[in-house]
Amino acid sequence: MSKLLIVEDEEAIRRVLVKILKEDDSKYQIEVASNGVEAIELIKNQDFDLILCDIKMPKMDGIEVLEKTKAEHPELPIVMISGHGDLETAVETMRKGAFDYISKPPDLNRLLQTVKIALDHNKLATENKSLKRKVSKKYEMIGESDAMKGIKSMIDKVAPTDARVLITGENGTGKELVAHWIHQKSERSKSPMVEVNCAAIPSELIESELFGHLKGAFTSANKSRAGKFEAANGGTLFLDEVGDMSLSAQAKVLRALQENKIQRVGSDKDIKVDVRVIAATNKDLKQEIKEKKFREDLYHRLAVIMIPVPSLNERPEDIPSLVAHFLKTIANEQGVTPKTIESKALEVLKEYQWTGNIRELRNVIERLIILGGDTITVKDVEQFSQKS
Repeated sequence: MSKLLIVEDEEAIRRVLVKILKEDDSKYQIEVASNGVEAIELIKNQDFDLILCDIKMPKMDGIEVLEKTKAEHPELPIVMISGHGDLETAVETMRKGAFDYISKPPDLNRLLQTVKIALDHNKLATENKSLKRKVSKKYEMIGESDAMKGIKSMIDKVAPTDARVLITGENGTGKELVAHWIHQKSERSKSPMVEVNCAAIPSELIESELFGHLKGAFTSANKSRAGKFEAANGGTLFLDEVGDMSLSAQAKVLRALQENKIQRVGSDKDIKVDVRVIAATNKDLKQEIKEKKFREDLYHRLAVIMIPVPSLNERPEDIPSLVAHFLKTIANEQGVTPKTIESKALEVLKEYQWTGNIRELRNVIERLIILGGDTITVKDVEQFSQKS
């Protein structure tokens, strides 16, 4: 049910607006305020989906209500209504963040249509905010070791720029998390982040995956298809395990980075793209260059900023925080009561050598949640961690 606030000093107009809106949708929950001061008090104590606000009122006018509300609730749609309608006032309210401006006496059809559009806009904004929170939680970076603080500081510096980033580190260290945080903190965060796992795509298909293809370009190309570069236009393209990319695809990626243009497989037509590329690898690319498996010119294009992600063995002080995080999130996923862990059991986990890094630690905690007791003990760790 949508909750609306009508702010209007004339009682007769308040009654008419309430009647019109109730007749249009009986599910609307409507509150009223006779002046700006009363409105601000209601907005402080209640959550609204839309505000209809008169401009000329005693005590506090509508423009001040608009400014104060937008300062606290920037995404809340506010439709301004005034009997003193003029272009200058309309421009001022829109500049200050009003969703729309309607003159008195309002055209009823336009009023109802504006209300519906504003509520749809608010619903979409709320859903997007919720989705972003979920995404942020999924890619949460856990740990306060000096190594993690250094990575977070680097992300804060590089994210607002369009500089290309090469993230290095062993499998399971969290290179993908770093890439997602760079994107989320960047100016491109409202545009897509498209991921390509270069190691998971056969070498004969990687070019089609990245650049798309025309119908008939190869045997199974039954229809034309856009590639990942086009899908990421305006946003970020994450090339995971870039060291596994074929030399042929490397040449085309190099051209795309140099010229901001691509060609679909089977086409000679250039397509302009605006993409920030973040790459990651678990390989020593300088050694790959020596062995003629990776292009040096592409390496220098990708490695404008280097972010090495340490192994879990290099930051054991973060293991308690990671364990606490996994105990909670995995319990939620499994639909079971979160378990606790003995401090001695934590110490045992800190002493292990984690060849699979954070991914391996997560698997161990999931196993302990399923197989261990209500409080995870040293015995549980030794029995179920498969490390002993």
